Amino acid sequence: MTDWTWLWIPATLVACAAQAGRNAVQRSLTTTLGTLGATQVRFLFGFPFALLFLAIVLAVDSGPAPGVNAEFLLYVVGGAVAQITATALMLAAMRERSFVVVIAWTKTEPIQVALFGFAVLGDPLSLISVVAIIIATLGVVLMSGNPASAAGRGSLRPALFGLISGAFFALSAIGFRGAILALDSGGFFVQATWTLAWSLGVQTLILATWMILCNRPLLAACMAAWRTSIWGGFLGATASQGWFIGFALTAAANVRTLGLAEVLFAQILSRRLFSHNASRREILGITLIVIGVGVLVATTAK
Repeated sequence: MTDWTWLWIPATLVACAAQAGRNAVQRSLTTTLGTLGATQVRFLFGFPFALLFLAIVLAVDSGPAPGVNAEFLLYVVGGAVAQITATALMLAAMRERSFVVVIAWTKTEPIQVALFGFAVLGDPLSLISVVAIIIATLGVVLMSGNPASAAGRGSLRPALFGLISGAFFALSAIGFRGAILALDSGGFFVQATWTLAWSLGVQTLILATWMILCNRPLLAACMAAWRTSIWGGFLGATASQGWFIGFALTAAANVRTLGLAEVLFAQILSRRLFSHNASRREILGITLIVIGVGVLVATTAK
């Protein structure tokens, strides 16, 4: 039988590139739709693509679709709610601070993912892996500068939003990996895509219900902005597909640490779209991220 474990690496890198693009699309939508509207876009317009991905996978795979059990649903709902919260906090921070810096603060999550993964799922971590995660995370923190020194200028709040957002992203990663592991049938590709469709379905239901009951004009505005939103949905679903494939093949901490490569894609987008030039501090931080990620990949590839 072919060992597909290595596939988590290219799947994660594809997820990084797609997510950086999705974040840029969402940031552009916050000016017209606000934080909640831009948050809803990734789910409302991503769900149809998740269903399309699932239909293709099930058509290619000859086996039956995985079942649904209580443990699976518990993990899916927990991960879905955590991700909604994390995304809203991240977009709120982006409205007040540099795109690449906010992305960097949210990427302080790998250490939390490692701890949660070990405590909740029993995912093993070697000493070398822990060191690699710490090095890469230090690079992220270095890129973000020192928010406390500029608190009087209003930069502390977006930094805190980014940190808390990273914690909720960590919880969502554990929830989604837990949901995949709770399935008792299907290959890794089927399990990942099945979990993605369920999670995006739950998220779309939660946010659409809230907007119908409390803010119908915002829902109408989201639908009216479909030309831009559809790209956010496609990129979001593609990114999630990559993340979930990674979660199906290795520990969430490995996936989210390699996911720090998104900072590099965010840097490129910031320079091209938002005229943000990297400082020496950010360049040094990127170097540490590359070193940490490189050590982790070399370790897990053995």
